[in-house]
Amino acid sequence: MEATAVTDQSQIQDVLKELGVLEVNKGACTGTQWLDTNGEFIESYSPGDGTLIGKIQQGTWDDYEKVISTATEAFKIWRTIPAPKRGEVVRQIGNALREQKEPLGKLVSYEMGKIYQEGLGEVQEMIDICDFAVGLSRQLHGFTMHSERPSHRMYDQYHPLGVVGVISAFNFPVAVWAWNAMIAMVCGDTIIWKPSSKVMLCAIAVSNIVAKVLKDNDVPEGVLNLIASSSKYVGDDFLADKRVALISCTGSTRVGIRVAKIVGERLGKTILELGGNNAIIISDKADLDLVLRATIFGAVGTTGQRCTSTRRLIIQESIYDTVKEKLLASYSQLNIGHPLNEETHVGPLIDTGAVKDFQDAIEKVKAQGGTILCGGEVVEGEGYSSGCYVYPCIAEVENSYEIVQDETFSPLLYMIKYRDLDEAFNYHNDVPQGLSSAIFTKDLLEAEAFLSHAGSDCGIANVNIGTSGAEIGGAFGGEKETGGGRESGSDAWKAYMRRQTNTINYGTELPLAQGIKFDV
Repeated sequence: MEATAVTDQSQIQDVLKELGVLEVNKGACTGTQWLDTNGEFIESYSPGDGTLIGKIQQGTWDDYEKVISTATEAFKIWRTIPAPKRGEVVRQIGNALREQKEPLGKLVSYEMGKIYQEGLGEVQEMIDICDFAVGLSRQLHGFTMHSERPSHRMYDQYHPLGVVGVISAFNFPVAVWAWNAMIAMVCGDTIIWKPSSKVMLCAIAVSNIVAKVLKDNDVPEGVLNLIASSSKYVGDDFLADKRVALISCTGSTRVGIRVAKIVGERLGKTILELGGNNAIIISDKADLDLVLRATIFGAVGTTGQRCTSTRRLIIQESIYDTVKEKLLASYSQLNIGHPLNEETHVGPLIDTGAVKDFQDAIEKVKAQGGTILCGGEVVEGEGYSSGCYVYPCIAEVENSYEIVQDETFSPLLYMIKYRDLDEAFNYHNDVPQGLSSAIFTKDLLEAEAFLSHAGSDCGIANVNIGTSGAEIGGAFGGEKETGGGRESGSDAWKAYMRRQTNTINYGTELPLAQGIKFDV
């Protein structure tokens, strides 16, 4: 692994200016109006070079009350606007994001630490979900069914739900918001976005981009809202607020359990996108060139800070040594450096706390009997003063190790041997999480077995592609401790609406269901 950090400050100020990000930014917005917040300042530093990018004056609970009141009133208007017209606003938001793809992608890269190509890819996800939502705005289908009663018609339909709260994580500062917000908008909901405290400037930039579209289309104030606040000001009370019909939360399993408990106590709705412990099963019938390409990106892309990052390789024992040799050779060629350097493969972790968690996990691997094959050190030297750079690590382990059962949110990859496919499936499913999964094989029977009822227990199961990099057209989410929620494509839109079953009697009699006789 080669360390090649390069600090590029030359374009950052131009990017911030273009996106309307100031030295000091207000932390609450109701669409086009920024509130005069007076909470404590949060400073945003780039993990790439430790530079202060800007400050955010947090919104307080009083600001939140203004936001929720505005969102609640806006919902009464927004829900009555025809869905295709709501979709037209989303179409224009997509176009505005196209125009700002390069600067927004650069800010995502600089504030979060993912490499520039991934920053661009994240903005492209936002654009793609806008396109998807535009089509969806004309396809919010119900379902017609036959009634058992004569001269009766039955159908179900979907109505707007209300105010949707979106809590996004640091690793995808903008895309996860778009997955939720653009779908919720065409469904007729209003949205309150609470971004991670680690990447608030990205949220402020997005709010600036969409504000012009909202203003040009006379969208009611309060449809798209931002509350940039830590839990000191807006925390459990947000989750407990009965005015928020749905909370969509992306984060750790620990956080998700707390969200589910608080929202559940008021019988509110949740979409939970939580931890992953994603594995690739590598058959002796696999194309190893494909395996290596998928594994490298899956394990070190976003510096291992994706919920779909590849954490475990479950390898058929006859090819285990070959895979290990090829993988170590590939890791030795990784460039670790500043996220805006075009030559960089691996950027920094989000902060020094994440570095400590990474190193603590490696120590646990050793203590529990594992073998470190490469990496694990903190990168030192000129250009790495932020202290957030690490060498990606590969370890040989047993699936049963306690540390292997946990999700370590960093570039730590485990290698595990298996004898037969049943054992591979058992290892694969024997973790608490159930998000993304993959098998590499040219054998149709193995592939179909992996996708069967007895195969992968994850919400996402792939054949001959890696665990990371889902398309927006499919429903995204997982089972078990991953939370069970679904976002983005397919029919995930139904979570943002309330379902209603309707029966119409167009006859002159009043027969009862189940043939009940009740004459008075």
